[in-house]
Order: sequence, then structure tokens, then C-alpha cells
Amino acid sequence: MKYYLIVGEASGDLHASRLMASLKEYDPDARFRFFGGDLMQQVGGVRVKHYKDLAYMGFIPVLLHLPTIFKNLEKCKKDIVDWHPDVVILVDYPGFNLKIAKFVHKHTGIPVYYYISPKIWAWKEWRIRAIKRDVNEMFSILPFEVPFYEKKHNYKIHYVGNPTAEEVCGFRQRYAETKEEFCHRHSLDEKPIIAILSGSRKQEIKDNLPKMLEAAGHFEDYQMVVAGAPSISDAYYEPFLKDTGARIVRNATYELLSHATAALVTSGTATLETALFDVPQVVCYATPVPSLIRFAFKHIIKVDFISLVNLVTQQEIVQELLADRFRIYNIANELYRILPGQPDRARMLAGYQLVRSRLGMEVAPDNAASIMVSLLRRPAARPAETITDRAEPHAESGE
Repeated sequence: MKYYLIVGEASGDLHASRLMASLKEYDPDARFRFFGGDLMQQVGGVRVKHYKDLAYMGFIPVLLHLPTIFKNLEKCKKDIVDWHPDVVILVDYPGFNLKIAKFVHKHTGIPVYYYISPKIWAWKEWRIRAIKRDVNEMFSILPFEVPFYEKKHNYKIHYVGNPTAEEVCGFRQRYAETKEEFCHRHSLDEKPIIAILSGSRKQEIKDNLPKMLEAAGHFEDYQMVVAGAPSISDAYYEPFLKDTGARIVRNATYELLSHATAALVTSGTATLETALFDVPQVVCYATPVPSLIRFAFKHIIKVDFISLVNLVTQQEIVQELLADRFRIYNIANELYRILPGQPDRARMLAGYQLVRSRLGMEVAPDNAASIMVSLLRRPAARPAETITDRAEPHAESGE
């Protein structure tokens, strides 16, 4: 069968590549065409566009790149029509993907599957209307999304397990490098490590990293090691690292977490990865207009937490310092409380066990692929042969 996949960032490239590999196991005749990245290209198929050409985040970047966004939307729609796949598989990235879903649903008979749900439970909950209308099957990797969709919105979904939990477990079983070997390979010293995961985008790094470094710099018995984001050059990090004593490691985030004593982490999948490596952490996230964001968090945003650790457990396992709480003093204070010998460290590590039990150890891409292939082999799931006129695009970021 023919599978058309669309991702908009590095994490989507990783998860989609593993899904593609699993689809090949269940469907040996699988053929792929995609908007994606290098990892997907390694699995095979035809890459139409690299995700780096799609990723415009925030109001101003989107406004400045409206012509390119329109062009990419139209290119994607036309390519789907011309190739006429058996299914379109969307991976997160709702600003772009939900527009593609609307077009495919309205103008073709091709089923639309969504792998890794948009975070509509946090904001833009109104998108549920588009999902219920345009998405045939939703495949979730977060257990708390099941009651959100099924109980609150009467929309059945598939929880297939969490790929991050399975990936971290597999890595920890394979990884045998000692801390001394790791430090030698990356020209680090032998002090205990405070890992700093400051985000994957330039704006996140610019907003978060300086204060994270200043706070961690108070602990002279530790060395600060920054996990470099794959798409961000060393040159971008240099001004932030200058005169701090911090070092940067690349393509080694899991290795870094394997040897870290504690971590400062921005919100996102990194918080979950850090917990699964049993590294006590402080979640840090700078925002514009902090007082306004705090108001929004209390009155508009639909969740009590921002970190996946706390969302999965529905408890405050890790401290979240965002908006007006994102201050150097607060970061340093919370970091001190989770260092060896401090009582909050043991409490947090115990809470991480609840994270593991909630996520389970199912192999998400295998489960998703099995369900997808089974559904597509039903005669009613085959795509229709007629295509009507295309819909007009609307620009939006990938958030």
C-alpha cells in the first residue's frame, strides 16, 4: 500500500521514521512519500519537502513567510492528489496538518490517520471539531488523552503506548559507556553533571538558556553540560556559553542524561525523557509578558501543568518554573532541593515510578502500524477514485 506522511519538526521525523519501519514489517509492499526529515529518508521512499522548510513558529515568522506557507500547502495538496495514496498519516504539527486533513477529507476519498495528537487538551480545544470531522483515526501516545477524547468529546481513539518510554528503556539496556569514558569523549571534567536541555528552537534557547546557566553556575562543585539541539549550530550557542564554563555535547542527549546528577529542562518531551532516565529536574520555561501568561494559565489554558511528567501523573512530581516564576533565584533554589542528600530528590525519583506505570511498555510504532494496516485492508477503507476542486489554504504556524 501507499503511505503519505507529513511531519513538521525533528521529533516528528523520529517518530514517523519508526512508524514507517514498523509499517514495512506489517506491509512488505509499503511505499512511502512524505514531507519529513533525514530519519524518514533513511527508512526509504520519496521525500517531497524537508520539514525544516515548513517550521515557522510564532506570529511574526508566520506573517513574514505567508507566501512560502501558502506555497507549501498547495504543493502538498497537489502531491497527495497526484500520487493518490491509500492513507495520509499526519504527525503532530496541527497548524499545517489540520488544513491538509480538511482538504483530504473534503476533496478525496483517502482516509486520514493522525499519529501523535495535537495538544488540544492544553489550548485550542475548539480544534476537536475539525478532528472529529476530518480525521478517520487518532493514534495517541499519551494515556491522559484517552478520557479527554472519549469521555469529554465522545471520539474514540487508539492509545498505542508511548514511544519515548520504549526508546529510553531500549537505550538504557544497550548503553554501557562509563561516566569517565563519556567525559573523556566529550572533553569534560570529572565533576558531577548538571544537564541543561534548553529547547530545540532558537527562540526557546535565547529565552531560557542564559538564566538556566546563571542559576546552575552557582553550584561550583558541578559542571554544566548543554544538550545541543540537532538543528542549531554551535555558533548560535557560543554567545550564551561564553565565560560560563559550560560545555556543549551534540547528538548525545540520552548519553548525557545517563550520567547527569540533575537537570534543568524546558517543557516538552525532554521532561519525559529526563524522568525516564531517573534524573531529578527543574522545568524552566520563559514566556513573554509573564503576568499575562500567568493569568492565561489560571483562566484560559485548560490544564493544571505544562510538563508531561506532571500531566501523565496528574500530580506535581516536578517543579514548573514558567512565566513569572522563571527567575534565577527560583531556579537555583529548586535545583538545590533535588541534589544528592536533599529530601526532594528521593520524592521526585519515587514519583518517576508512577510515570513509568502510567505510560506502560507497549511498542507504540508497532501497535500503531498493526492497527493501521488492519484498518486499511478492510475494503471500505480503500480510497475513492474521484477528486474535486482544491480548497483555499489558510496560513498558520505549526503550534
